[in-house]
Amino acid sequence: MAVEKKPAGKVKKNTRAPVRLYSKGVILGYKRSKSNCYANCTLVKIDGVRTAEDAKWYCGKRIAYIYKAKREAKNTKFRVIWGKVRRPHGSSGVVRTKFTKNIPPKAFGGPCRIMMYPS
Repeated sequence: MAVEKKPAGKVKKNTRAPVRLYSKGVILGYKRSKSNCYANCTLVKIDGVRTAEDAKWYCGKRIAYIYKAKREAKNTKFRVIWGKVRRPHGSSGVVRTKFTKNIPPKAFGGPCRIMMYPS
């Protein structure tokens, strides 16, 4: 009996989907009261987070607001403003964040990414 051998050059391709290392979130606006507005503190709603207890896990995590600019810089039109989740805000899973530069009001209602690191 002849034993068939597989060609040595053929390697099985990994067909698994890539892993997403961030949670999706929405920028709600600045922390504010009736008349005062605190632009250095931004409120973010994280997908799947419904309680303040769940939101505590995200404290200290990095957050990125990615936007597209008109002019190219560093060979790309995409820019990032980085920030950090500071603490929960209320009991519904919203968190307070601080970005390196204050988020522009144009970003309100826009998407952001909450990184799963550092953990």
